[in-house]
Amino acid sequence: MKEKSLKGKKVFLRPPKSDDFAEFTQASKMSRKFHHSLASPPVDQKSFDELLARNEKPENEFFLICRIQDQAIAGAINLSQIFRRSFQNAYLGYYLFERFTNQGLMTEAVELILSRAFKTLKLHRVEANVQPENQASIKILIKNGFTKEGFSRKYLKIGGRWRDHERWAIIAEDYKSKSENEKQRG
Repeated sequence: MKEKSLKGKKVFLRPPKSDDFAEFTQASKMSRKFHHSLASPPVDQKSFDELLARNEKPENEFFLICRIQDQAIAGAINLSQIFRRSFQNAYLGYYLFERFTNQGLMTEAVELILSRAFKTLKLHRVEANVQPENQASIKILIKNGFTKEGFSRKYLKIGGRWRDHERWAIIAEDYKSKSENEKQRG
């Protein structure tokens, strides 16, 4: 059973439900230009229903990022293609709606999902693929202990174009070390 909520200081993560359709798709539509070359969040009933169906599968963990102060849906974050056995890996994806950027919400959301990935799901590795020009996203990964591992030409098709991506990853040992260092400082 998937956890109902992961709570931080600024945000909490929770699975989406059908009642979220109107708020989520409205925010997606308002951020369409902002997301154009970066992400393709659902903007209609069919794509939203597909998102809900994908989240029911054990290889996916999709959460809405909600702001604690008003419970507004600020974005989404997910672990996808969760592999088990000798790989224990997942891919991290995330986006915020435009009006919620530059507030530290995504840094905390990534912290929360990594805690779930390594402590609850017992994964060994989480990988994130980011377009090189998306410096805000790269800063979030660096703050959360990710290491740049490489470059993938024309890796994902977003906004109708194949786009280059940098490969970033964090492994369980690095996550544990980072967490221990933060406890000592904190």
